[in-house]
Amino acid sequence: MNTPILTIEERHNIDSASWFSSLSHTLRSAIMARAFVRRLQDGTPLAARGGPAEDWVGVAKGAVRVSTVSLSGKQVSLTYVEPGTWFGDIALFDGLPRTHDATVHGATTLVGVTKADFKELLSQHTELYEALLRLNCRRLRLMFNLFEDLNTRPLSARLAKQLLLLANSYGIAQGEEIRIGLQLAQEDLAQLLGASRQRVNQELKELEREGVLRVEPTRLVVLHRDKLLAAAQR
Repeated sequence: MNTPILTIEERHNIDSASWFSSLSHTLRSAIMARAFVRRLQDGTPLAARGGPAEDWVGVAKGAVRVSTVSLSGKQVSLTYVEPGTWFGDIALFDGLPRTHDATVHGATTLVGVTKADFKELLSQHTELYEALLRLNCRRLRLMFNLFEDLNTRPLSARLAKQLLLLANSYGIAQGEEIRIGLQLAQEDLAQLLGASRQRVNQELKELEREGVLRVEPTRLVVLHRDKLLAAAQR
């Protein structure tokens, strides 16, 4: 297969990501040679909880919203998969159905590898087994860190930490300011933090009063990254 056509920015997001860039040149080339590109609009469904696993996916641009449905039938955001991140390998490994819903958030470019090609890559490149083991160990560590934060950190610190992550993944530098390019409603941000929208709104206003950030109708702008870092470490 031919190498998929990506823009310079999209290819940079894939190639420069810490996990993918740690692979050998041979393995990176083999993955991209089997990959296909999908450019999707906001709200496009990718996977449904309980559905079969079909593809291994890397985000080249934009985001993928991973969510679940509450007992009341409400869709709840759990995380947003950022550019450079690959996902979907767990269900391809264990053969079980997808555990969550996945939906495109904003205009997004994805690089996909079919289930058959994923299995063939594993059979031809033993390096991929170890690399995916490292990737899933990292996911597990992040999950434990999240549990720890939920039980030990106040909401203000968790919010500041989440904003730092969003600024690192989607930040657009404008002088000393950093505009977070990912458009999130306060309700979405609250769901990521396991808090109510009202409490998150209060904490955002407090950070705004402290001169840490500016809240715009559809965006958040970090005014002082060092102050935000200090807030996350409270």
